[in-house]
Amino acid sequence: MRSSRPRSGPRGVAAALLAASLAACGSGAGSGSGGPGGPGAGDPYFPRSGNGGYDVLHYALDLSYEPRAHRLTGAATITARATRDLTAFHLDLEGLDVGTVTVGGADARWSRDGQELVVRPREALDRDARFRVVVGYSGAPRTVTDPDGSQEGWLRTADGALALGQPVGSMAWFPGNHHPSDKATYGIAVTVPKGLRAVSNGEPAGEETKDGRTTYRWRTTEPMASYLATVAIGRYGIGRTTTGSGLPVYTAVDPEQADASRAVLDRLPEVVDWAERTFGPYPFSSAGAIVERPEDVGYALETQNRPVFPGAPDLALLVHEIAHQWYGNSVSPRTWRDMWLNEGFATYAQWLWQEDHGGGSAQQTFDALYAGGYFPDAGTNEALWAFPPADPPDAASISATPVYWRGAMVLHKVRQRVGDEAFGALLKGWAREHRHGNADTAAFTAYVERSAPEEDFDGIWEEWLYGEGRPERP
Repeated sequence: MRSSRPRSGPRGVAAALLAASLAACGSGAGSGSGGPGGPGAGDPYFPRSGNGGYDVLHYALDLSYEPRAHRLTGAATITARATRDLTAFHLDLEGLDVGTVTVGGADARWSRDGQELVVRPREALDRDARFRVVVGYSGAPRTVTDPDGSQEGWLRTADGALALGQPVGSMAWFPGNHHPSDKATYGIAVTVPKGLRAVSNGEPAGEETKDGRTTYRWRTTEPMASYLATVAIGRYGIGRTTTGSGLPVYTAVDPEQADASRAVLDRLPEVVDWAERTFGPYPFSSAGAIVERPEDVGYALETQNRPVFPGAPDLALLVHEIAHQWYGNSVSPRTWRDMWLNEGFATYAQWLWQEDHGGGSAQQTFDALYAGGYFPDAGTNEALWAFPPADPPDAASISATPVYWRGAMVLHKVRQRVGDEAFGALLKGWAREHRHGNADTAAFTAYVERSAPEEDFDGIWEEWLYGEGRPERP
C-alpha cells in the first residue's frame, strides 16, 4: 500500500470493448421480482465500500479537468453483469454532483445516501443480464482523509492533480464498485488545458488537441481493482524505454524531480527483469512510474503498472512497488484484512533484492527485526509486535508496521521450513495460480500446505501469522 521513503522501508479508451449493444434487462424485466443490491461488499474494515448484486466488467471514463477552477466533469459508462435479480443497485461516489443516470439507454431514478448513489432502473435486471449504466457528474473533487490520517482521492498539485485510491479514494473521482474484490478493465480519457499532460494506467491510446485543450486516452486491458486506478495531471517529462525482454517502460516525471530521479529510473528495466526471474512473467502490458513533487503527495503507491512516487525513489522503494505488480495488483486482496499479502510480499522482495545484489541476507534482516534493533527508533521496533499481520485491529492499522515487516517475517519462516528452491517455486506458483484474480489469507495458507504436504506449518500460522506479541524463537 502506501510506502514512505525512509531507510526503514515502506509504511504504513477501453481495450477489448464489450459489444456495443448490451441488454439492460432479461425476460423478467418489469416483473417486480428481485430486490436492491447491497450497499457494501461486506469488508471488515470498510463495510460501505463496494456493493452487492453485480460485477463490473468495464469502466469507460470520460473526464475533463480545469485545474485553476478545480472543477471535474465526468461521464462514467459502466458495463456490468447482475449477479442476482435487481430492482436497484448502488454505486460508490463521494461528493460530486450527479446530473444524469441512465441504465440501458433509459433514464433511471436515483438518490444519494452519503457515499452511496442508489440507482433504480426503469425495468428490473435479471440475474446474469449484462447492463450498461451511464452517470454524468461534475463538481470539485474531494481529498479523502483515511483512518490512518493519510490523504487520497483527488489531490491538487502545484501544476495539476493526482488521483489515488487506496483504500477508498477512487470514489472521489468516479462512481463504481469500489472494493478490491471487483476488478474490471478500463478506458480513461482525460481532457486538460493545452500544455498539461494526463497520465493514467495501461497503454496510451491517442491524444488530440482542440480549442486549447488536449485529450489523452488510456486503456487497461488486464483486470484492475479500482483502488489501483490513477490519473496524474501536470507538466511531466516523458521517458520511454524497454526491459531486456522487450516490455515497454513508460515514465512521467515532474521536471523538478528529473535530475534526482534519473539514476534510479534508469534501473527500472533491470528491476523488472530481476522480478520476472524471481516471481514469474510480468502480469501487465507495460511497466513504468510517475514521480511527483514530495510536497504534492506524502507516500508511494503501487498504482497498476505505473506506481506513483513522492519525489525520486530510492532503489529499495522502487523494488517494493514493482513487486506489488505481482502481489497486490495481479493477485489482489479479497478484503482489506488480507493487506499483508500485498505488503508482506513486497517487503520481502526488498530483502531478496538486497540478498541478490551483495547486501545483507534475508536471514540477517529477520534477525535484526526479531532482536529489536532494525529500525532507528525504539517505538517502531516495538510496534512490530503490536498485532498479528493477518488480523489488523481496525481500518487505521491496515498499513501499519506489522502488516509490512512481520508479514515479510511470516514468508521468511515459510522459506526456512521448505528451503530456498521450494520457496522460489512457491513465489512463482502463488502469483501464477491467482494471476489477475483475488485471494485471501486462507487461500495462501492452503496453497503453502498443498505445495509442501510433508511439512507442518501450524506453528508458523499460529505464532507468526495470527499470534499476539513476539513469538518465542526456537
